[in-house]
Amino acid sequence: MSIQVTLALRYMRGRTLRTALTTMAIAFGVMIMFGLNGILPGLTEALQRTMLATAGQVDLAVTSKSGGTFPATTLTSVTPVEGVAAATPVLRRTVSLPESSSASLASVVVVGIDPSTSQSVLPLTLASGRLLSQSDAESVDGTVAAVLPTTVADALGVTLGESLTLPSADGSVQLTVVGLLDMPAVPGVDEVYVTLSAAQAILAAEDQISEIDVAFAADVDRSAVETAVADALGPDFTTGAISSASPLSAGLQVARFVMTTLGLFAIAMGGFVILNTFRTLVAERRHDIGMLRAIGASRRTVAGIFVVEGLLQGVLGTAVGLVAGWLLATGASAAMRSMVTDLIRIPESSVIFTPSIWALSIGFGIGVTVLAAVLPARSAARLTPLEALRPALGENQEPGAARRAWLGLACILIAIAGLVSGRLSLAGISVILLLLGLILGAQVAVRPITTPLSRVLEAVFRREGGVARANLQRAPARAAVTASTVMVSIALIIALVGTLSSVLDGFTSYLDKSMGADFIVVPRNLLLSGGVVGAGPELRQQVADVPGIGDVTTLRVATSLFNDTRVQTVGIEPEAFSKVAGFEFAEGSSSADLARLSEPGSMMVNGVFAARNGVKKGDSITMETPQGTREFSVVAIANDYLNAKLATVYVSQDTLASVFGVSTDVVLLANAAPGADEDAVLAELSTIVGDYPSFVLYSTSQWRATQIGIFDQMRVLYFGLALVLAVPSLLALLNTLAIGVLSRTREIGMLRAVGSTRRQVRRMVTAEALLLAALGTIAGLVAGLWLGYVMVDALNGIGLPMPYRFPWVGIVLAIAVALAFATLAALIPARQAARLNIVRALRYE
Repeated sequence: MSIQVTLALRYMRGRTLRTALTTMAIAFGVMIMFGLNGILPGLTEALQRTMLATAGQVDLAVTSKSGGTFPATTLTSVTPVEGVAAATPVLRRTVSLPESSSASLASVVVVGIDPSTSQSVLPLTLASGRLLSQSDAESVDGTVAAVLPTTVADALGVTLGESLTLPSADGSVQLTVVGLLDMPAVPGVDEVYVTLSAAQAILAAEDQISEIDVAFAADVDRSAVETAVADALGPDFTTGAISSASPLSAGLQVARFVMTTLGLFAIAMGGFVILNTFRTLVAERRHDIGMLRAIGASRRTVAGIFVVEGLLQGVLGTAVGLVAGWLLATGASAAMRSMVTDLIRIPESSVIFTPSIWALSIGFGIGVTVLAAVLPARSAARLTPLEALRPALGENQEPGAARRAWLGLACILIAIAGLVSGRLSLAGISVILLLLGLILGAQVAVRPITTPLSRVLEAVFRREGGVARANLQRAPARAAVTASTVMVSIALIIALVGTLSSVLDGFTSYLDKSMGADFIVVPRNLLLSGGVVGAGPELRQQVADVPGIGDVTTLRVATSLFNDTRVQTVGIEPEAFSKVAGFEFAEGSSSADLARLSEPGSMMVNGVFAARNGVKKGDSITMETPQGTREFSVVAIANDYLNAKLATVYVSQDTLASVFGVSTDVVLLANAAPGADEDAVLAELSTIVGDYPSFVLYSTSQWRATQIGIFDQMRVLYFGLALVLAVPSLLALLNTLAIGVLSRTREIGMLRAVGSTRRQVRRMVTAEALLLAALGTIAGLVAGLWLGYVMVDALNGIGLPMPYRFPWVGIVLAIAVALAFATLAALIPARQAARLNIVRALRYE
């Protein structure tokens, strides 16, 4: 074992508390990065499994480029192609199961097949019972024949001959299991096979299909056949694997970026703690360094001791962080499960750690630790033997502080210019420059800030406050590093709370404007384009016929393609919608523009779509639809509550029916007639909607309370995250105070020798902790308000205009956290300082 490893291990064992604190600092950062990023891949996979069926079981799958359905007659263009042995039409749709279902599944994939041709393309292996036949095309006694894999039957809790209930456009349908299939289980793709005509009736997709599955002839050039099929169909279709595009993909990418950024913040704060520790280690070991240099140790050997120690602590901290991250991801996934299931009805997602997350977490965990040790190691290596053996000057003599302060001031001035420029890209950079400027200038700010603060503190710590101030001012570099960590933690708390308050207020405004009808019928799955079986015209008619009902309107949904990206397409009735609900219109658009949606070729887009694609009011855009490429004129830009977070376009329901082939309703909004008994109307509507298990009926107050409840769950999660991100400041304070006690052991012994009591020593350490916390909190308040404003402004830049709400709650929370953490951090060091043996303390070197 080399001398560097031997001495590094000896030093680590000799200061177990400090080693533990340093290890915890990096472990915490790795835990945040690794744990949070372990949640999203599983959620993404579960969502994709819900929205897609299996691919690769057939030679070729043909789908509409827009992602919607298309006429079944398209099959006639495929079968004559040379090299195609067989082709079969398929209607495939994910369907959310009723909430009353006792099954362990949240959804199933209904697959409508043609019994006469499907076996030639996708052979189904029978385990028991029988396969579907042409005679099953019509329902018998109100039930529909179905076959399903044995694994799906087990999950649904049904056996051969039993029935299960699925939502349908007419309310619900009973499926009778006539056959069980011996098929390999594909996690999350739980298929139920019915005849094509039955699926078309269930989904209100008459004469429509979503896919053509193709089997090639033997010994053909597969790529040539695929090209021939594509040429026969034209540019409106895609051939190959089923696309996994999802309207939520961009949102999940943003979430992944945010979680990675939070992890980097946490690791960076851990780096501050480590840097502070190793700077102190160099100061404490000057005598040891001098002795090593005097007996012939090279500069490289001295530097290697600190680098190896950093590497060992990085490896240890990263290992602990990976374990803690797994626990965090598992716990967070369990906590979010009910909320996610209620919102978008996806199956249970697992925790998945991708190779890139492993590499990123391990790389940053070890890399930041080693990097934080390099600068102190270089400083130690530069010490000459005589200089190291000579008594050290105080840290307030450290050169370069003034130069860094001027550089920090320059960063702050540039940051101010970036903010007032009004450009989002510059505003984002300005936040980083502001934090960097405050960190660079923190050392010279220690004295001017702690002096007035200590006067306030002396009202409680009359004698100890002045001593605590002197201790900090004698070691400004150490105080500055700790204050910087506290600053970043406080800034994150204020920014998160400010952003959350602004977002919740903004969405509450959307909620009140676009979903303000007296009665609201919505699907259980609020992701309208995922697993929602729309209702036929009968539901709307039944609602309109209820005594006491006034104006009624509906929303319908399809998918289209713009710039190779799937876009949610919502159909509305412009005149009826304006009487029942409304939109949050962007600047330059108004409610008067809504009437223009009835004009052929007109389209309205939401803020996310407009910002992502650079679209403005009055532009003409080209969309891929089931009827081919179509030109639309953008008549307005506006947001509604249900679709504000996804790129969405709005057309009239006449356009949706003629161009997209969709005529089923996914949301129904109704007002009570003047003077109507709303309770009686609600009771009558409950009876009607009860026959449609895909939907839930709410009154305005019930709906608003439900959504506010979801907001409250989000608020708890965000506040919890903010508190978790403040933990590095606790570690930094604890680390600095413990180092301060060790470095001032002889001084504390002298104080005790001249009559200071144990209580006074404890109060001195506590006062020092409060001063450090106050120093970081002041800078954190400035940075946090700035960061929060920029984050809200960033939402405006991506098409989600939100009013900025000053985070009074965040400021109070941040100050309370800082004071509480300062008190907690002082407990162990204060206890150690008070229990020092006077004689041993006076002999300490």
